[in-house]
Amino acid sequence: MAHAQARPILLGLIGSPIAHSASPAMHEAAAEAVGLRAHYQLIDVANADDTQLRGLLSALAPIGFSGVNVTFPYKERVLPFLDALSPGARAIGAVNTIVVRDGRLTGHNTDTTGFARALVQAFGPTPEGPVALIGAGGVGKAVAVALARFPGLEIRMVDADPAKAEAVAAALRGHAAVRVCRDIEEAVAGATGLVNGTPVGMLPDRGSPVPLSLLRPGMWVADAVYSPLWTPLLTAAKRIGARTMTGRELAIHQALDAFALFTGREAPAAAMERAFDRAVAPLAA
Repeated sequence: MAHAQARPILLGLIGSPIAHSASPAMHEAAAEAVGLRAHYQLIDVANADDTQLRGLLSALAPIGFSGVNVTFPYKERVLPFLDALSPGARAIGAVNTIVVRDGRLTGHNTDTTGFARALVQAFGPTPEGPVALIGAGGVGKAVAVALARFPGLEIRMVDADPAKAEAVAAALRGHAAVRVCRDIEEAVAGATGLVNGTPVGMLPDRGSPVPLSLLRPGMWVADAVYSPLWTPLLTAAKRIGARTMTGRELAIHQALDAFALFTGREAPAAAMERAFDRAVAPLAA
C-alpha cells in the first residue's frame, strides 16, 4: 500500500472563475480520512476555445490525473472530447466529473445524484411543486433531471436562451411534467419551490436571478451557488420566512459521489463537511 501511495492521487477542477472553490479542501480531506494522499489542483482557464479545451483534456492522462471535476462554463463543452459518457451524463448532456482510467476519459454527472439527495435532506422525501427552475445550462439540466425523479412535481423552466430550456424539456417529456416559461414571472407565479441553477449571485456578482419581490414566505428556495453561501436570493428568502437550501448541500453531495468515482472508496461525509465549512468560512465573514 505504501508503494501505491509513493505519490499522491492527482485530481483537479477545470472552470473559471474557481478561486473560491471548496473542492480541493473536500477531496484532500476525504483522501486523508481513508488513508490516501491526494493533491487537488485548481485549473482556472478563462475563455478556452475548443482547441485549448481539447488540448487540456488530452494532457490529463499523460500528466497522471486520476480524474477532474468540471464546472462553469465547460460542463457541456467538454463532451465532444471525452471517450465515454455514463448513462446519466449522456441523458443530461453535461458532465461535472471526468474519470481517467487507462488513458481513457469517462464523463459522469454527480450534480444530479447530489442535488436529489440534498433536496431530500433539506425538504423531506416528497418536496412540493410546482418548481421554478432558473437556468438550463450544465447545472440547470442536472437539477431538472434530479427533480424529474420526484413524482408529481411540475418543473417550470426558464433560461435566457429559450432553445436550451426547450431542449431539456423535450428530453424529459414522458418522464416528468415540464413546462418552458416565457419569463421568470411566469415560472414563479404560484410555484411552491424555486431553484437557481445559474451562476448569478456567485462572487463577485451580487445580483439575484429572480426579482426579490416575487418571493413568498410559503416557498422553498434552493441555490446551487455556494460562494457566498448566503446569496442575495437566499438572504431575501430567509428574511421573509421561506425555507432555504444553500449550495453547501449540493457541493458536498456531488463531491461525495465524485470522490467514490475517482478512488473507488466511499467518501467520509463528515470529513468532507468539515473541510467544506472551513473552506467557505472566510466567505461568510
